[in-house]
Amino acid sequence: MSTEVVALLVILALALFSSAPIAMALGLASFAYLYYFTTIPLTQVVERLFNALNSFPLMAIPFFVLAANIMTRGGISRRLTEFGNALVGQYRGGMAMTAVLACTFFAAVSGSSPATVVAVGTLLIPAMIRAGYPKQFSTGLIATSGSLGILIPPSIPLIVYGIATETSIGDLFVAGILPGILAGAMLLVMAVIASRRNNYGSGDEVQAMPRGFRRRALRDALLSLMLPVIVLGGVYGGFFTPTEAAAASVAYSLLVSMVFYRELQWRDLGKVLLASAKTSSMIMFIIANGILFTFVLASERIPLQVTEAIAAMDLQPWQFLLVINLLLLVVGAFMETSSALLILAPILLPVGLALGVDPVHLGIIMVMNLEIGMITPPLGLNLFVASGLSGMSVLGVAKAALPSAAVLLVALTLVTYLPVLSLALVP
Repeated sequence: MSTEVVALLVILALALFSSAPIAMALGLASFAYLYYFTTIPLTQVVERLFNALNSFPLMAIPFFVLAANIMTRGGISRRLTEFGNALVGQYRGGMAMTAVLACTFFAAVSGSSPATVVAVGTLLIPAMIRAGYPKQFSTGLIATSGSLGILIPPSIPLIVYGIATETSIGDLFVAGILPGILAGAMLLVMAVIASRRNNYGSGDEVQAMPRGFRRRALRDALLSLMLPVIVLGGVYGGFFTPTEAAAASVAYSLLVSMVFYRELQWRDLGKVLLASAKTSSMIMFIIANGILFTFVLASERIPLQVTEAIAAMDLQPWQFLLVINLLLLVVGAFMETSSALLILAPILLPVGLALGVDPVHLGIIMVMNLEIGMITPPLGLNLFVASGLSGMSVLGVAKAALPSAAVLLVALTLVTYLPVLSLALVP
């Protein structure tokens, strides 16, 4: 390893351990490398940052963020929760099942894990506690179920992976459907078993639904449930690209929230736009600095060196996938999802291709690993969001999420070694 690479990694590590934001750490390390070890004019740093964001596929991210905020404020999350309750609320453990279903439904229309935790957790954590569920179980379950937001399409991390590796975002969206359903179903089974074994719930939830309740809940949620159909159907029907689908989701969310549900008023749009701008700016700044750091890695031929080193190990495909899982489970605990994908995907993809691993399958594996990272300390974002909603400590939420995190780990193993689960629906 050259002196330049060692210096680059040391600067990055020092910046991260000084609690600097990940985007600033990546940018500082890249800037220092370009300034001290190359003759590239620093004016090109600005140019590369601009070019990194001057991408049509990247425009999907602020649109999906905006759509998620509109749905949260426009009554869509509440209706999806009520629909989930109408399906399973009459059974023992029904409130826990409702939490998992509501997270799955909202993940399918938001593309954001923290947004899913906020939208569902705000409603269901207090409701589950009132129904007799322990705070720890309720918070841990929703923190974990909310992580489905980065796997089930439309998924922002899948967009980032597609851009970093030039893989079809539409194919990645479709590939995320079955793994997302599998993980959601396994969490559902876990919630039922835990609720019944430990007698969670007051028993008041075990009752017959009022006549017509399911029909009314389905009718109220039908417009919300149509959004993923519109996004995926539009992309694969040839009506629009993934970026145009993101814009369509904003238009549809506004129409449903303001015209049909009438829970979002014109005066609320300023707050929605401001919150969306803050979130989008954070994500895009991370992506820009991540792409700049990737350029630095490429200029030092690090991806090629890693590829050659792994090839020299003569690993079988299953061994390579095991190494990737172990690596990403650690990385996900310390690095933000988009940054991890931007740095590691261009390095790991050439090795995977050389071993016959499908790039779409690899993308799903990487995102599922980082999904678990969302509930793994010290940087698990869902832990902080759920902690703020419940009043528990971050470590307390992490401990409460361990059983459901183990379920996601089993789902990851199945998807890793059964490629059909992610590739069956890809044309």
